[in-house]
Parts: sequence; C-alpha cells; structure tokens
Amino acid sequence: MSRIADLTLTTPALLFPAISLLLLAYTNRFLVIAQLIRELNKRSKDVQADLTRRQIRNLRMRVQLIKWMQFVGVLSFLLCTVSMACLFFTYEKAGELAFGFSLMAMVTSLVLSLYEISISVNALNIELEHMER
Repeated sequence: MSRIADLTLTTPALLFPAISLLLLAYTNRFLVIAQLIRELNKRSKDVQADLTRRQIRNLRMRVQLIKWMQFVGVLSFLLCTVSMACLFFTYEKAGELAFGFSLMAMVTSLVLSLYEISISVNALNIELEHMER
C-alpha cells in the first residue's frame, strides 16, 4: 500500500494557530457566561422563578460544555506537541498516531462548541419569552 504523503514535523505545527484561536474563543465564551451568571444572580429577585430556574439550568450546562471544550482543546494541543516531538525524534508511527488523536480531539472540541452554541440560542429564546410577558 503506497502512502499519499508523509507526515513531516511542520504538519502538526500548522494546527497550533488554529488550536490557540479556539482556546481563546472558548475562554471568551467562559468569561461572558460568568458575567451572565453574575447578572442573573443580581436580578434574580426581579425575574420570575420559572425563567430563572430555566436560565440557571441552561447556564450550568453551558459552563460544563465549555469546560469540556477547553479540556479537549488543550488535549489536542498537547497531542499535537507530542506528535511533533515524536516526529523530531524519528518515531514516525507514534507521531502519526498522536497527530491523528490530536485531530480527533479538535473535532470533538468543535462538535461540543456547536452544541454549546445551540444551547446559547435556547438561552436567548428564554430571554425573549421573558420580554414577551
């Protein structure tokens, strides 16, 4: 079986900027949610109990998802680094495996991000319901 392309040291390095930007975006999401939680806590006395409970459930789920998005994103970064180290020390098979797992971790992180975005949209719908009342 012939190979289409060999994995070189620079191939995993191409993911570093992408992973860094993802982690930055996830951190920004986390900070925004933290601020939302603080605001919700301040105004919880003025908001209907049902809406507040729904928002709290929603925010709790989003915080958990962001935690896992960050965890898997960092894991992707680490595996990318391991891949580069293996390739540098001429352990090609190990480098290829680490790079493959790094890609799978990045995809997992992105899928979690999509799910968190859908939950975020649901949170906005809860706010709109409150405004309609």
